[in-house]
Amino acid sequence: MQRGLTVDEVAEACSVDPKTASRRLGGRVPHRRHRWTVASLLRVDETYLWPQAAQRTSQLGSPHAEPVDTYPNRASVPRDVWLSLLLDAMKQVDVLVFSGTFFAQTNPHIARMLQERAQADVRVRLCFGDPDGNAVRTRGQEEGIGNTLAAKIRAPLTYYRDLVDSPSCEVRLHDTTLYTSIFRCDDHLMANPHIWGRPASANPLLHLRRTNDGEWFERYSESFEAVWTTARPWAPDRQE
Repeated sequence: MQRGLTVDEVAEACSVDPKTASRRLGGRVPHRRHRWTVASLLRVDETYLWPQAAQRTSQLGSPHAEPVDTYPNRASVPRDVWLSLLLDAMKQVDVLVFSGTFFAQTNPHIARMLQERAQADVRVRLCFGDPDGNAVRTRGQEEGIGNTLAAKIRAPLTYYRDLVDSPSCEVRLHDTTLYTSIFRCDDHLMANPHIWGRPASANPLLHLRRTNDGEWFERYSESFEAVWTTARPWAPDRQE
C-alpha cells in the first residue's frame, strides 16, 4: 500500500501466480531470491518483511549469511536486481568485466544512471578488457569467437564516453586473465565465475553481501583492487 503496488505486480516481479504472492505477503517465507526481489521492489530490508528469515540465518551462522543468492547463470538474474543495486548505491560502484555488453543492453540508460550516481558523490569505477590486449585475444580463442570479443568490448565502451570527464567516475582497460566478472554496489557484490570455453552469461553467479566476519566478499573485493591498479585509463579519442 505504501508503494502503491498491487499483489499482481508483486507476483509478476517474482514470476509467480498472484495466489502464491498473497500467501507470501501474508507471512509465508519465500525462497531467498524472491525475498530479495520483493524487498528491493518495496525498498525495505527483507528482515522487515520476514523477521523469521533473519532468525533462520542467525541460527546457521555468519559464514552462511554472506551468500544472498545463487543463480545457475548470469542471464537468469532478474533485471530488477541489477537496477535496485545500482539505484541504492551510496558509496561505490565497481565493475570488472571483459565486455559487459549485457550491462548496457539490459539498461539503455546505464550511462546516465552511473553519471547520476557519480554526481551524488558515489565513486564509480568501470574496468573493461583491453581490446588490443593478449588476455582478450586468448579469451576469444577459448570461446571460439576469435576477434569478436574485442569488437564486443569496443561497442559497449561508446556508452561510457561522457563518464570519462566526470570527477567521481573512472574507466580503465585491463589486460589480465579474468577468472571472475565482478559487480559491486556498496556492500553487495555479484561474482560471476568463468568456466573455460563458455561465455560469462552462461556461467553461475553468486550474490554476496558483506558481513563482519565473511571472507568471500573481501576476497573478491581484493581481486578487483588488484586488477584495477594494473589497468590503464581509457582515453576514448586514443582508442578510436
